[in-house]
Amino acid sequence: MKALIAVAFIAAFVIATVVVAQQPPAPGPAPRPPQAGGMPNPNHPHPPPDPLAHLLFPPDLIMAHARQLNLTEEQKQFMRAEIQKTTATFQDLQWKLQDQMESLHETMKSTSVNEQQALAQLDKVLDIEREIKRLHIGLAVRLKNRLTPEQQEELHKWHDHQPPMPGHPENPAP
Repeated sequence: MKALIAVAFIAAFVIATVVVAQQPPAPGPAPRPPQAGGMPNPNHPHPPPDPLAHLLFPPDLIMAHARQLNLTEEQKQFMRAEIQKTTATFQDLQWKLQDQMESLHETMKSTSVNEQQALAQLDKVLDIEREIKRLHIGLAVRLKNRLTPEQQEELHKWHDHQPPMPGHPENPAP
């Protein structure tokens, strides 16, 4: 049951990443760097699009269409095993990230912050975030490499025609 919840969590994360990556950049003034204090920049509310999103497939998209793709039993077993391994590693990294973020928060809450200490702690946070990105990209590459060119073409069709998330500028929430 825990593995199923973890797989659902990573699948939701990957879907959100892909959907956000497919959003066109918002027209408007040139983007400005984020404001101090971690506040979102009102002139640039969405992250830049992911240039790799159209080249890779979310694991849940592959598994949801396993029958239509005619995945072999070997392909399904490989993909399930990879998703489970990735999910376990991801969960561990999430806990580490939370710990490091708490440490960064403690470092920053003082009225006078030691810059070297704060930047060193930030590096720890960024290192874990980098590991998480590598983990997700690595999984997507391994899964893609197990698909035939025909299966990939079929996935491109489904991937390119997914409706935007509710609340997205192209599909506002009711």
